[in-house]
This record gives sequence, C-alpha cells and structure tokens, in this order.
Amino acid sequence: MKNYECIFLDRDGTINHDPGYISQLEDFKLFDFTVSALRLLTSISNKFIIITNQSGIGRRLIKEIDLLGINNFLMSEFANNDIPLLKIYYCPDHPDQASDRRKPGVGMFIESSKDYSIDLSNCLMIGDSISDIQPAKNLGMDSMLVLTGNGERDKNKFVNDNKPTYVAQNIMTGARLLTQ
Repeated sequence: MKNYECIFLDRDGTINHDPGYISQLEDFKLFDFTVSALRLLTSISNKFIIITNQSGIGRRLIKEIDLLGINNFLMSEFANNDIPLLKIYYCPDHPDQASDRRKPGVGMFIESSKDYSIDLSNCLMIGDSISDIQPAKNLGMDSMLVLTGNGERDKNKFVNDNKPTYVAQNIMTGARLLTQ
C-alpha cells in the first residue's frame, strides 16, 4: 500500500453526479459512495485538495457566490466526516480564454503546492477525464481515472506514456484498490 502526501480530486463526475453546469446547491449531489471512499483514502493520505474547472462562471451560467456556497457545503461535509480537505481550487475561465490554471494546465496544482509546501511527485490525482490526468502526468504525479462522469468516454483517449497509473470503475473501487 503506497502512501501519498496529498490526494488531489476533481469534482464533477469524480465525487459527485455531473448533470452539466451545477448552479445551485440543491442540484449538487455526492455519489452515495463518495464519503465512504474518501474515508478509506484517509488511510493513505492525510491531505486532500479539490482542483476543479468551473467554466460555468466564465460562461455566465453560474454565479460565483453560488459556487462558493457549494464549496462551503463540501468543506463542511469533509470536516463532518473527518476527511482533511485543505482547500478547493477552482478555475472560472471560459475555455476560449483559458489561463494555465484551467486543467489540463498545471497552474492550480503549482499554486496549491506552493500554498501547502507539497511535493507533487508524491501525490495522486483522481479524476474522470483526460484533462484531469494530463496535468498529473506532466507534474510526475500518480493518477487514477474513474469511469464515472466523463471517464467512460475518455478512457480510450490515452496513448502510450499518457495513460493513468490506475483505472477504476468509481472512486470507491479505486479506494479499495489503493488500500488493499
């Protein structure tokens, strides 16, 4: 069983259902297995960070204040379940005007590593799309593609050395794989 300094998580499609742009807390639903999976993952890391693209803000489909409400809910859920979530980093950029912070860019990862003195080469990124896995690969991190969300669609888009370290049906089966 490998331990990680920090586990980075994508949000939509990885830890929660992804019906499209989630603009209100009432529309935000964690997968039934998310909390149990994250609790299991605390046995291999005592730090978690969420890294999420939220272009709905740049597209004017989501108000930033509503996104912050969802973030506050997530911070509370993690805290109430003794899951050490350090921070939620989000990039509001529209894809047509994307900065390096927008995944597959590495900006949010670099920012978090500076904020918390994290050695990214000893970290894991869990996500449901090629844009989650690519920055992990570029930074020398382990990665896990979950087949929820966009994972099923993206699983065949990886070539040669860009493949994720692990592939799992969902975050729970991934957590079991990593902690056995």
